Amino acid sequence: MTVTGPVTAAQATRGRFDPYAERVQASPLRFLYRINPLATLLAPAPAMLGLVFVRDAATPAAFVALAYAVLLVGVRFTPRLVGFLLAIPAFAAVLALSFALWTDPDRVDQSVAVWRIGDWTLYGGALEVGAATGIRIAAIVSLALIAGMSVTGPDLVRAMVQQLRVPYRIGYTALAAFRFVPRFGYELEVIRQAHRVRGSHGGRGPFAAARRWIGYIVPLLAGAIRHAERVALAMDSRAFGAYPDRTERHLVPWRARDTVFTLAFWAVSAALFALL
Repeated sequence: MTVTGPVTAAQATRGRFDPYAERVQASPLRFLYRINPLATLLAPAPAMLGLVFVRDAATPAAFVALAYAVLLVGVRFTPRLVGFLLAIPAFAAVLALSFALWTDPDRVDQSVAVWRIGDWTLYGGALEVGAATGIRIAAIVSLALIAGMSVTGPDLVRAMVQQLRVPYRIGYTALAAFRFVPRFGYELEVIRQAHRVRGSHGGRGPFAAARRWIGYIVPLLAGAIRHAERVALAMDSRAFGAYPDRTERHLVPWRARDTVFTLAFWAVSAALFALL
């Protein structure tokens, strides 16, 4: 999809999810949109790594609360955000029960029997282990959402090229390749509609569905090759890769507020690990 101007948050909410869409325009209160993408990745990274080695439930629960607070203040309140915030606790509950069922009963506290079916018993110690694991994974996912809900793919690539000195030939080529994904989705839908118009339904059942999907492969590959040729010609016409450096139309600088946000998040993370 080609965007010819600034995208409002309302338009972004109504549109199809595209991780490589342009940055949305939001209220100044939503500060995460104004933080450098590298800072939103770097700030929660130590906490995410530290949570891998945590075994209690209180520490990851505190990081879930911290991530939720940052998200509720820092990014626009959208149905997508609400869906993530509601799905994470449900996901953690399912993981907690699953890990509790898989835990070896001989290696947990067996003083409390929660559920008994015949010779099988679910002990309270197994539930504690499962809950700690489920909340730990939920905390890591919640911290990852800080960057996932506020950073766009183009800005992340620009920041990596401008601040981390990633070669622009690699960064922008990878960005162009990733943009093929939503393009393939659009072309697949067009091919499916064309098959329906021509009556190439093929019947019902798993074998008919398999034949339909096989029939999508050839036109989808042909469209992909045509699109790749157009992208290659467009990049060649702009002298992409002809010089060691290139000018940037969109600058993504690292400002003082990015340093403050990163250091503050690190300080809060260290305090939570030390106190809990």
